[in-house]
Amino acid sequence: MVNKKQIRGVYLVTDRPLCIHHNLAEVVKLAALGGVSFVQLREKETDSRTFLELAKHLIEILRPFSIPLLINDRLDICLAAGAEGVHLGQSDLPWWEARRILGEQAILGLSLETKEDYFSLIHTHPKPELDYLAVSPVFDTNTKTNTKPAWGLMGVTWLKNQTNLPIVAIGGIKESNAEAVIEAGADSLAVVSAICSAKDPKLATENLSKKFHSIKE
Repeated sequence: MVNKKQIRGVYLVTDRPLCIHHNLAEVVKLAALGGVSFVQLREKETDSRTFLELAKHLIEILRPFSIPLLINDRLDICLAAGAEGVHLGQSDLPWWEARRILGEQAILGLSLETKEDYFSLIHTHPKPELDYLAVSPVFDTNTKTNTKPAWGLMGVTWLKNQTNLPIVAIGGIKESNAEAVIEAGADSLAVVSAICSAKDPKLATENLSKKFHSIKE
């Protein structure tokens, strides 16, 4: 079981159409070899049965590395596959219902698209039973559509100063801006195309991880 207080490092969010040099399973295994800390399976278009099969396959790949698999949005897929947790957005199943169903040991993350999302969260739940908050998006990106204006680096710092929960930064993050995002306060870097579309996902993961640990350690 992952130490949920240590949500840090490189966090891969999958996108099969962006896996242009390797298939999804290969990308995930290479990222694991490169030192990725978490993997989130995100499938916006596929049917439920395929989603479940993918989740089970990735769990088998990640198990030898003791790397948790989180499921984007779908609590049913998380439960059926035996994944370690879910990542939820503002329009998904309420996070407190997910916590009730999954229990205390599951990893549960929530995306915040605006400062108002944060204020609403703490107004209703001053001490939310969440394992991390995701700043989404930090920068404008084609992989996250229909989102609110980007938070920017100042937004990451603002949220870091508001909460004791770990901050996962996602949206437009790549090797060239990773250090700035970490220095702004991110505890974890969630990346999509920077790993999924890389010719060498293992090397891409290693490079991002080195930047993270050179600053945080």
